[in-house]
Amino acid sequence: MSSKTLPYSMKDVQYDNAKFRRRSLFQVISHTFFTKKVKRECMACSTGKFLALLLICGLTYIMVTHASPLHSITSHVSNVGSEKGDMFFINGGIGVRRFWRKPPKLPPRLSPDEVINSNNKSMAKPDMGSEWTARQESVKKAFIHAWSGYKNYAMGNDELMPLSKRGVDGLGGLGATVVDALDTAMIMKLDDVVFEAGSWIEKHLPERISHKGQVNLFETTIRVVGGLLSAYHLSNLNPTNKGPKPSVYLQNAKNLADVLLTAFTSSPTAIPFSDVVLHDHTAHAAPGGLSSTSEATTLQLEFNYLSYLTGDPKYSFEAMKVLEHMKTLPKFEGLVPIYISPSSGEFSGGNIRLGSRGDSYYEYLIKVWLQQRQSNWTYLHDMYLEAVKGVKHLLVRKSKPNGLVFVGELPEGVDGGFSPKMDHLVCFLPGTLALGATNGITKAKAMEENSLTFEDLENLKLAEDLAKTCFEMYAVTSTGLAPEIAYFNSEGYSENGLDGGNKTSEYIHDIVIKHADRHNLLRPETVESLFILYRITENPKYREWGWSIFEAFEKYTKVDSGGYTSLDDVTVLPPRRRDKMETFFLGETLKYLYLLFSDSNVIPLTEFVFNTEAHPIPIITKDKKQ
Repeated sequence: MSSKTLPYSMKDVQYDNAKFRRRSLFQVISHTFFTKKVKRECMACSTGKFLALLLICGLTYIMVTHASPLHSITSHVSNVGSEKGDMFFINGGIGVRRFWRKPPKLPPRLSPDEVINSNNKSMAKPDMGSEWTARQESVKKAFIHAWSGYKNYAMGNDELMPLSKRGVDGLGGLGATVVDALDTAMIMKLDDVVFEAGSWIEKHLPERISHKGQVNLFETTIRVVGGLLSAYHLSNLNPTNKGPKPSVYLQNAKNLADVLLTAFTSSPTAIPFSDVVLHDHTAHAAPGGLSSTSEATTLQLEFNYLSYLTGDPKYSFEAMKVLEHMKTLPKFEGLVPIYISPSSGEFSGGNIRLGSRGDSYYEYLIKVWLQQRQSNWTYLHDMYLEAVKGVKHLLVRKSKPNGLVFVGELPEGVDGGFSPKMDHLVCFLPGTLALGATNGITKAKAMEENSLTFEDLENLKLAEDLAKTCFEMYAVTSTGLAPEIAYFNSEGYSENGLDGGNKTSEYIHDIVIKHADRHNLLRPETVESLFILYRITENPKYREWGWSIFEAFEKYTKVDSGGYTSLDDVTVLPPRRRDKMETFFLGETLKYLYLLFSDSNVIPLTEFVFNTEAHPIPIITKDKKQ
């Protein structure tokens, strides 16, 4: 719909205001001048007659030649007129015959955002609500298809290999897909899946916690402990859920966390060891002796909530020691290297990036603060804001030739060169930036409350720019699915012949996809950010982008016998398939897509924070304990 056909556009408001002010000015002066008293006194002398004539001529000249500071506004609409021709402009001025008309009654003035929102609503399809409900149902069907493949061929294993129709234990053998998928099924109200997953947890998980071998502290915490805690909360909210009593989930979370605490208590510093052996309650460092910075600092939401539920502070105490220690370490404009030593408590190397091994450190700074804002953890918010400034100063660049905003890396630290490499994992950042800007409320409400600073608005703009880049990483490929890693042609870097395959994409020459990076693992980070940005900005384009991504998953990764598979190369058709369905496809990707198409009162951002595995954890308040 063009501006000429809108009910009332911003240009209309500006034009009518200008017209009204000129007419009102003349009418007030002329009415005052020609009252009987003034006329009698002024016309008594030749000087008065001369001044009256001069005033009338001057006003007439102003109206005809528009010699007013409003010229710049009226000139923008100088080509607009009524079909009857009763309005015309001369070099932007208003015709004399309109001069004597009575000033119109103006409608209420709208802000630019209100005008845009009004226009969007007027252009919306009348059945858009039912359309999004139908799309949400499509995501639910995809989840059921993924779960059926897992249940039929891999129940109790960590992951499904859908092409081979068998299961594999790559995460310690705790049935990670069962736990990761459970709260998604609860949100989707899939009672049969909830019963199947919950019953397996009640029957099998306690024994596995006691007898299994080595697990990774980070992966086990975010997937299994986080999933159990979320299931506990959601099952309390909906007591009619099929499956075991909520206490089963909480007890298993507590039993597992008790063993995982060994990683903290065995370490000589505040930085925990990366690996725990469940059956003998021991812990040790990873090969090479180092921990990933993100892994050590992405345990706090889960352990804090567990302390809150059980009343035992030991979980929160050990986890928060890590962030308190991080506060004391030297940083580079808030940015930190991706490796840290549990032996010394110091960073190792200078590699700085927001992709693998660095990403969720920055995510949890703001989320842990949001989880319990009444606490004395304001230092986390300060560290987050400092880090965002560092990202904008040191890592944000624009691609060539079309200016996509991306986040690169500093492989050799701040004194080394810049790499225009961006992992798909970095696509968590738009959602985190948006969440940090408004604290989960909508942008419109934050503007109404005047709670957004200039920095908040700047960060929200960066979030939207980066979300576009993340979506274009999908749209630029032949399959419509993003690669694991992309590079960007930019200042000081250029590669040809490594595009995504979609020759119709505007950004085909901006995005470089190297052969080793062309796989897709069904990752959730982009749809995560689309979900958060839609909730905060209420802009429907994020839903449309999410639907496009979902359709590509359906077209190229769905396995007829059940499940979905990762891909080996997203740039060719048909794409080569890998034989793996990651647990996070059910736990994160499909959950975020479902919530993207749901009402905003389903798992509201003002009441929950999502852990880095998309398990919703309640925001802790003094008057709520569930």
